[in-house]
Amino acid sequence: MNHPYRREETQLRFMLLSAVALFFVAAAGDAASAEAQEADVQSSIAVASPTLLDPVFGDHAVLQRGRPIPIWGRAEAGTRVTVSLNTANATATADATGRWRIELPAQRAGGPHALVVSVGDMSQRLTDVLVGDVWLCSGQSNMEMTLRQAANADAEIAAADDASLRLFNIPRRSLPQAAAEPQALAAWTPTTPDSARNFSAACYFMARDLRRNDPGVAIGLIAASWGGSIIEDWLSRDALNGMEAYQPSLQALDAYVRSPEDGEALWQRISMAWWRSHDPGLQSGWYRERLDETEWRPIAAEGAWETTQKDLATFDGVVWLRTTVELTRAQARQAATLDIGPVDDADSTWINGRYLGGMQGWDTPRRYRIRAGSLKAGRNVIAVGVLDSGGGGGAWGPAADKRLVFDDGSSVPLDRPWLHRVATPLAGLPPSPRMPWVGGSGVSTLFNGMIAPVAPYGLKGVAWYQGESNAGDAAGYAALLPGLFEDWRRVFDNPDLRMLVVQLANYGPASDRPQASGWAALREVQRRTVATDAKAGLAVTIDVGDRYDIHPSNKQEVGRRLALEARRLDGQAIARPVQPEGVRRVGGELRVRYADDAGLIVVGASRPVGFQLCDAGEDCRFVDAALEGDEVVLAGSRASDAKVRFCWGDSPLCNLYGPGGLPAVPFELAAPAQE
Repeated sequence: MNHPYRREETQLRFMLLSAVALFFVAAAGDAASAEAQEADVQSSIAVASPTLLDPVFGDHAVLQRGRPIPIWGRAEAGTRVTVSLNTANATATADATGRWRIELPAQRAGGPHALVVSVGDMSQRLTDVLVGDVWLCSGQSNMEMTLRQAANADAEIAAADDASLRLFNIPRRSLPQAAAEPQALAAWTPTTPDSARNFSAACYFMARDLRRNDPGVAIGLIAASWGGSIIEDWLSRDALNGMEAYQPSLQALDAYVRSPEDGEALWQRISMAWWRSHDPGLQSGWYRERLDETEWRPIAAEGAWETTQKDLATFDGVVWLRTTVELTRAQARQAATLDIGPVDDADSTWINGRYLGGMQGWDTPRRYRIRAGSLKAGRNVIAVGVLDSGGGGGAWGPAADKRLVFDDGSSVPLDRPWLHRVATPLAGLPPSPRMPWVGGSGVSTLFNGMIAPVAPYGLKGVAWYQGESNAGDAAGYAALLPGLFEDWRRVFDNPDLRMLVVQLANYGPASDRPQASGWAALREVQRRTVATDAKAGLAVTIDVGDRYDIHPSNKQEVGRRLALEARRLDGQAIARPVQPEGVRRVGGELRVRYADDAGLIVVGASRPVGFQLCDAGEDCRFVDAALEGDEVVLAGSRASDAKVRFCWGDSPLCNLYGPGGLPAVPFELAAPAQE
């Protein structure tokens, strides 16, 4: 979400980065008597500079209440820095690099205040600063989705008018390593229709509900999201360095920082080694120019294969695509560029049996150079191995964008139907390597570009809305999500940081039989991670998605459920999604136990639906169920049943609810052995 900065804020940020001094005479504020007194003191200072505070601090900012308040910036090395807010003061000395940081004493909610930083005869003064609660909202496209894209957008935007709800919208930025200098970010703005329309809808609705519940506490929102991003790109290098699986990616990233050419060469070796080891299509030579294509079937030149191909409606894994193009001698003599548009998620692309390259990123257009001499007059074969790890898959971009472009400017379209053949399903495949420096699909680049620049700003918590792009690797996510919790609590210097997780919504085709589901497996990781963390909350959205659209527009309910979890973690008596306590066998029956006061109800039928029983080999079946008090009794259990699943699937139907209109949490639990 690249949004223009306000002009005056942009000028200040550029002056900070270029270290150009701007001189002005401090003026008295009139927002409150405390500001007026501070202005009288500052009026004796004749010259001031706006280069003292880090760019995350600005007019209209919200600072976190109830905790020491970190403030930091730059000054001349060895100089003494004084910071004041309300009645609090603190001093620090800039280190040898000019960096300084102080902590102001904890403050109660209130304001507006002035935040004043002084060094000798220079000072910087921020006005209209409030003390309240600050939330960081982060994730991929469903968190990035703006208010103007949400349901009932016109009315919601018109009603967005709250001077005590402040917004800080970080634009997309990916960096292969942390920046050495402060980064220009955004501007703090009070909520108005103009400032809210391009802000995260889920984040805004969460804060709006929190404000309605406690209007005396200001809220600041920091939005930092990137559509299609994987969780690995939001963790710091320090966090990933302790995970063996990411060592090759980190090594390639280090090589790229030293030399982009060396990094790309190393990554290509890593990537090709993975494809050669795990792709039967590559092992069978499906990239070759001459190949028996009798088992290959047509596929549309555009659109995700889940929506264009019945045989791929629920498929995640590797599929190979092939097409041919007839060229003249004049065309074949030239170098050219192959444009095939975006590929979801990773590709291995070939022409006439020669490898052209490969990339990751579901929305990254693929454009590969073809050296002179690689083409020939007559028939030329283009082959693309595609790995889809969840959600849409394939070369889904417009057919009109697929073409072979020659160096003389002419082109040949590739918009006719291609051929396809399934190589292997995702189940059992290890995670594929991802180009580590590509924003959204790399490692640590979004942390470097969008999180590190605001740390350790005082936060109350984080709302995390992500997981669709990791749905093909639930086992890996089981380490990464708690790793994110630990990492961000460390970098924001707050062990009590609240972590609110939006569980994946329903998306994808419904099924009349139990099926393996990466989305369901990742929901279970989210459930278990939150259940073991006393400072975490889970917003269950299994009933507010859209199985035809990965971006459901009902972000009002997502925000409401996030706000409920935030309030619950504050100790308020709030309804929460109903969790099972376990499974027991009674005679020949399996029973799912809930708490005595769970308040379960069945909606739209006389019996709950969506329960499955599975044996140890994950051969699963739907079973009838009945609600008896606070237990769900499962019919037709067998001695071989080893697991109970509820609401398990990409887009399951579920009708079991608890208090507050909240759905029961989808789950997988072990079934006790029959005695």
